Amino acid sequence: MSPQFTSPPNSDAHSSSSTSSISSASDRRLNALVRHLAAEESSPMDSLSASPTAARADSVFAHVVQGPEDPILGVTVAYNKDQSPNKVNLGVGAYRTEEGKPLVLNVVRKAEQKLVNDMSRVKEYLPIVGLAEFNKLSARLILGSDSPPVQENRVTTVQCLSGTGSLRVGGEFLARHYHERTIYIPTPTWGNHTKVFTLAGLSVKNYRYYDPATRGLNFQGLLEDLGSAPAGAVVLLHACAHNPTGVDPTLEQWEQIRQLMRSRALLPFFDSAYQGFASGSLDADAQSVRRFAADGGELLVAQSYAKNMGLYGERVGALSIVLKTSEVATKVESQLKLVIRPMYSNPPIHGASIVATILKDRDLFNEWTIELKAMADRIISMRHQLFDSLRAKGTPGDWSHIIKQIGMFTFTGLNPEQVAFMTKEYHIYMTSDGRISMAGLSSRTVPHLTEAIHAAVTRLA
Repeated sequence: MSPQFTSPPNSDAHSSSSTSSISSASDRRLNALVRHLAAEESSPMDSLSASPTAARADSVFAHVVQGPEDPILGVTVAYNKDQSPNKVNLGVGAYRTEEGKPLVLNVVRKAEQKLVNDMSRVKEYLPIVGLAEFNKLSARLILGSDSPPVQENRVTTVQCLSGTGSLRVGGEFLARHYHERTIYIPTPTWGNHTKVFTLAGLSVKNYRYYDPATRGLNFQGLLEDLGSAPAGAVVLLHACAHNPTGVDPTLEQWEQIRQLMRSRALLPFFDSAYQGFASGSLDADAQSVRRFAADGGELLVAQSYAKNMGLYGERVGALSIVLKTSEVATKVESQLKLVIRPMYSNPPIHGASIVATILKDRDLFNEWTIELKAMADRIISMRHQLFDSLRAKGTPGDWSHIIKQIGMFTFTGLNPEQVAFMTKEYHIYMTSDGRISMAGLSSRTVPHLTEAIHAAVTRLA
């Protein structure tokens, strides 16, 4: 109930007295303010206390030091500052057309238009686990529609913030609920893996993967390291198109890896960022995951639709966990909700709706596979053009690894000194480990890159 106010007795006299008191009080405050300002004007500290520098120095965050640029995203920052008309950015992990432009797939535009035209759509919050239709279709895409775990409802899938978010949610779930809090990641691997899993609460160790001498897979070292890992340890596996090397095991080698891991009770955690983008085939690029899913064992897989649908900025991904029973799957989902809720509450709706619209419509799905293969084929073409150009130039060394590796990236074998030389003299930008994005190349820029590589390896051998 609102309070009731009544006038006091002798209100006229009281009002006159109150007005006089308020006026006197106001005068006193005004006089005090004038004296204060006058004192400040005569104070020798005035210029210091009023300066912007002093204001910054008083910040409770004044002790914070400037953080370093991200080693991958920092390449683009440096590239953007370069005024050379000949500059080439081969650091960014995003597809570019032959003209060097970002690409929005036609099928994505169609799906978006379909969503816009649906006047029944609303902007309500999604559930914590995300868009149910998207989750169901994503699990089928990576595991296969006829996969036993899918058929038997032994999979729990949650929508996450692209691949990075999927890895983080999976990492935090494991840190809370899995008995072995050590995860083994390949050397080298995507630069964000170590940070994501460490901050999730896991202890990160490495296993051998890349052989600089052959610029291929160090398969024996991989088997030895996984064979000596403690029973039950988590192992991160790149489903296809290993980043940054572009080196993948053969199907026979994948089978040996599977048998070793299952015999040691090692838990697979797949990072699938390039399904369909590596070979041009969605099924071929999912074979490693499906081998593990078909043997009755458990696994985790993080998916991203950044590369294969070009939905980089939409941050669309999924985490699927394959389990022994549907009952366990239900319990695991309940705990995944408890991880997600305080992290970002629930995922965004737009990107997941685009993916679901494409995956559930046969015509749109078929159109997507055609566009997806075209992207993969252009990257493969760039590999052959660069290899042929280096060979024609007579550049010292064996460059066959360029066409043997697969996916968006090539591990050139160039060292940091050579990379720095190419950036300074030829305005070519890449990560210091010599990784280049084949999707950033075009027929126009291959000759320029060839000249730069040739100069780097002949002058800085």
